[in-house]
Amino acid sequence: MAQDKIVVVGARENNLKNVTVEIPRDKLVVITGLSGSGKSSLAFDTIYAEGQRRYVESLSAYARQFLGQMDKPDVDHIDGLSPAVSIDQKSTSKNPRSTVGTVTEIYDYLRILFARAGVPHCPNGHGPIERQSTDQIVDAILELEAETKIQVLAPLVRGRKGEYKSVLQDVNKAGYVRVRVDGVMYEVTDDIPMDRYKQHTIEVVVDRVILREGVERRLTDSVEAALKMGKGLVGVSYEGTSKSGELIFSESYSCPECGFSMPELEPRQFSFNSPYGACPECTGLGTKTEFDPVLCCPDPTKPLRDGAIAPFVYKSGETKDWWPDMLDAVGRAVGFDSRTPVNELGEAALDAVWNGLEKPIEVIMKYGRHERKFVTEWNGVIGALRKRYETTESEWVKQDLEQYMSTKPCPECLGKRLKPETLAVRLPATTKAKKTEGISIADVSAMAVADCLAYFDALPAFLSKRQLTIAERAVKEIGERLRFLNDVGLSYLTLNRTARTLAGGEAQRIRLATQIGSGLMGCLYILDEPSIGLHQRDNGKLIETLKRLRDIGNTVLVVEHDEETMKAADWLIELGPGAGEHGGHIVAQGDLETFLSSPCETSDYLSGRRSIEVPKARRKPKTPCPITK
Repeated sequence: MAQDKIVVVGARENNLKNVTVEIPRDKLVVITGLSGSGKSSLAFDTIYAEGQRRYVESLSAYARQFLGQMDKPDVDHIDGLSPAVSIDQKSTSKNPRSTVGTVTEIYDYLRILFARAGVPHCPNGHGPIERQSTDQIVDAILELEAETKIQVLAPLVRGRKGEYKSVLQDVNKAGYVRVRVDGVMYEVTDDIPMDRYKQHTIEVVVDRVILREGVERRLTDSVEAALKMGKGLVGVSYEGTSKSGELIFSESYSCPECGFSMPELEPRQFSFNSPYGACPECTGLGTKTEFDPVLCCPDPTKPLRDGAIAPFVYKSGETKDWWPDMLDAVGRAVGFDSRTPVNELGEAALDAVWNGLEKPIEVIMKYGRHERKFVTEWNGVIGALRKRYETTESEWVKQDLEQYMSTKPCPECLGKRLKPETLAVRLPATTKAKKTEGISIADVSAMAVADCLAYFDALPAFLSKRQLTIAERAVKEIGERLRFLNDVGLSYLTLNRTARTLAGGEAQRIRLATQIGSGLMGCLYILDEPSIGLHQRDNGKLIETLKRLRDIGNTVLVVEHDEETMKAADWLIELGPGAGEHGGHIVAQGDLETFLSSPCETSDYLSGRRSIEVPKARRKPKTPCPITK
């Protein structure tokens, strides 16, 4: 017979006074009492700590060395303990890459959905893009200028960990001589250094050709061989007289108008935590910390050369080094006087001052009666400060410069975190949206949970039969998780909301919704005052969520003071009678009916035997409230 109770015998952790208590399993249990009476000592420091310790001890000795030895709580023994999960208010991730979508795993399903059912579009606005044939690839290569040296490459490994010695042996047996590993050219027979724990890219050099008349047949054969070896992908490295670079072609997707091509879609291309999907400018953060013209020029009424640029001024007020002469030179090149106040300069002048000029400028530096002329590049005030910040080894200099920096949305991806080609993969819009060609994964992430739920409820009707077959399971999982978030009162959150900006109560309810979505049974969930910060309107939603967690076969242990939550509990336990050394005893326990008849303060107030009277006279404020005024 399975044990239907968790039995704690002789708990003495912190201020607990040799407490022995029986907690029914598969029930919603509330532990209440005065602050400092020992509620958290019983729930977290005893029951949860022992559950975690037993779990760690069940692992192998190899795994335990990474988790560390956990101390046994001061308790005689605990029987009937389930695997314990703690959901407290201190679990908010501080990682800037964590979002509501990633924490709840909804974003993982979105990546799979877009990779498998999304329709690629040209980022240059030429509509949906389709697969390329061998002839189209060859024609695109032949459009390069004559006498261009090209290498036809077959990508075998792209960003995968391992040593791949057997792959190189197969390449050698196939008769190929050269490979390019992580951008470096080797012969197949060389001892190529590859760290098995680092990601590598291996490309076979199928052919080396100079673009001249009569190479079409040879180029076609090489491209076909590369496509076969590279499983539909072929790379081209070219070096011409005017330009050089890299091209990648795919039998999968290509724009017929501009020639834009992308590889076969994979879930990692939709991850802003992967170099294959992250915006290269902000590396997937969505923001950039840059020097801000407003902070660099706090007083725009000052002349440009006479102290307007704060980082160029000493504390004494004197402008540093040769910056006045540089700003004079910029003024001569653009056509303004550097003695003019900044707020009187035109847009073109300010752009030149902050962002630099394409052509070199002539600087005239005066030393008494002597002067020196020289020509130099001008990268702008922001460019000069950025170079100083990146090259200095002094922490003091960096801290001094950081006062002129601010964090703003990335100018490249506009805060969407992903590459343009990734954002060009779209799903159908279910309403008359602004984007007639559909919506991207960033558009979905920017929706509030309630709007996102409505979108995914309507989406199946807008998918083709093939798309629906592929996407049905992912859409169902996304919809369920969104519904859980909606049910715990988080309908207003967006999926791209950074996790570190969440309040403690929001983070706790997100974890709660995630646990419901995981569908685990037979666990012991311990929550720390989940109703804190929650509007009374949403209290009922939270309680229903806790009951759902209980109903799928879990024990839910809640440390709580909220009246509505206590009345919804299957079992109530009060610790007390006082706080600190005066607490640590079980004052009352039982189901709601039994608890209300117990002689304790909480039951007196819950039953109405005692109440706090509303004062008949209230103090009048000295200053009238602006809201009721």
